[in-house]
Amino acid sequence: MQNFHMQTQEQRIPSTSIIQRQEPSIKIEATVAGRFLRKLFQIVFYIQLFLVSILVIALTIRGLINASNTHRFHPKKWYPPLLVSTASGGIVSFVWQWISYHYPSKAVKVAFWVSPLLTCAVGVLHVLIGSPVSLAAGTIAVVSGVIQSLYACWVNPRFAYAAKILEVSTSFPPDGTTTFVSLSLIICVIYSAFLVTGIGGATATGTGLDILFIIFILLSFTWSMQVIKNLLYVTISRVRYMNFACGVDMNTQIAFRDTIKHLVGSVCIGSALVPVFGTIRGSARAMNLVAGDTDEFLFSCANCYSGVASTLIKHGNRWGFVHVGVYNKGFVQASADTWEMFKRAELIALIDSDLTGVFCFLSGLAVGSICTLAGGTWALIVHKSYATEVSIYAFLIGYFMCRIALAWQQACVSAYFVAYAENPQSLRFDATIPVRIEELQRHQV
Repeated sequence: MQNFHMQTQEQRIPSTSIIQRQEPSIKIEATVAGRFLRKLFQIVFYIQLFLVSILVIALTIRGLINASNTHRFHPKKWYPPLLVSTASGGIVSFVWQWISYHYPSKAVKVAFWVSPLLTCAVGVLHVLIGSPVSLAAGTIAVVSGVIQSLYACWVNPRFAYAAKILEVSTSFPPDGTTTFVSLSLIICVIYSAFLVTGIGGATATGTGLDILFIIFILLSFTWSMQVIKNLLYVTISRVRYMNFACGVDMNTQIAFRDTIKHLVGSVCIGSALVPVFGTIRGSARAMNLVAGDTDEFLFSCANCYSGVASTLIKHGNRWGFVHVGVYNKGFVQASADTWEMFKRAELIALIDSDLTGVFCFLSGLAVGSICTLAGGTWALIVHKSYATEVSIYAFLIGYFMCRIALAWQQACVSAYFVAYAENPQSLRFDATIPVRIEELQRHQV
């Protein structure tokens, strides 16, 4: 362990000296295959942005022409609910990240208890809409709300630690954090409104091909929002890591410039892998809880699925973004290295019990539900047949807006854990993690 710490310090010494001169500190070291894969994902990301932009413009023009000729589609009843929901999502997300920063303890409790209520309210709205799709969505929403409530009851004893780790890791946010968050949300609002116009144009004709166009736009939107979130994540986590690990206050603008210049490819890869791997691992943990050890067949299936999920999460997890930003590693290698480091420091149990990711997820559900209730209710009143699709689109937009707004706080927590795992004896850390580890050990006994 001591040799590992010495190696880590040796790797950081050049970066520290460079950062003190406020110059870029990215050290470019990657295999040919690694550089090719990063460049490939970066090119694919930019190409899909270009293609979806052309598609949206074409669909918007075609939809407006079709609406003026056939009067089957009513832009004045379709666009306003969704555009207002988009703007509301940006505002609510910014306000919520401000609240969670200043009042982390209250924010954690609100997220875990209000999100289930709002999700159930969305379910009720969909039931009132009454279409087959909305009834299915409403059923899913109500069941999800009940599950969230049960989960909140189960993890209630961990709320205090979740609030504490948020407070400690975000106590000194990087300079310009508010500016970066604001600009990110403004870009997301504009981009979301732009895509909404294209979706409306496809809805105007509603052919089978238009449905494929809408699916493509939504997939592009999802990946793009993940990339924006993780660009902010990598930038902030790097700045906070250098402070936690080396006591260096790095310039946030320089970190962001380095991220855009060198790390977009790695971020694109991580943005595609982390949501998938995270979902698989979450479902595996839920399956283990349901299966228990009473049924041998279910237990063996759950155990096998859990093994696959554990392997995947080792090679694709959000903690890897910290090493992507600090050491310019490829995303898969960075994820494997950070996970191995957690194992050496015996922090896996602590990482598994961390509620920061769940807090951000539930916050996203809550904001998405607020956008759904605003846009869906409006559409239900003015044109009922639009209510289902408007509410679904509004939810997706609100969810990703909130995740982007909270990315800097989640990045601070990740940087705190990774820096602690590298050097637990550092005097820059208080007793928050050691005390929590002792609590977990007492519960296991």
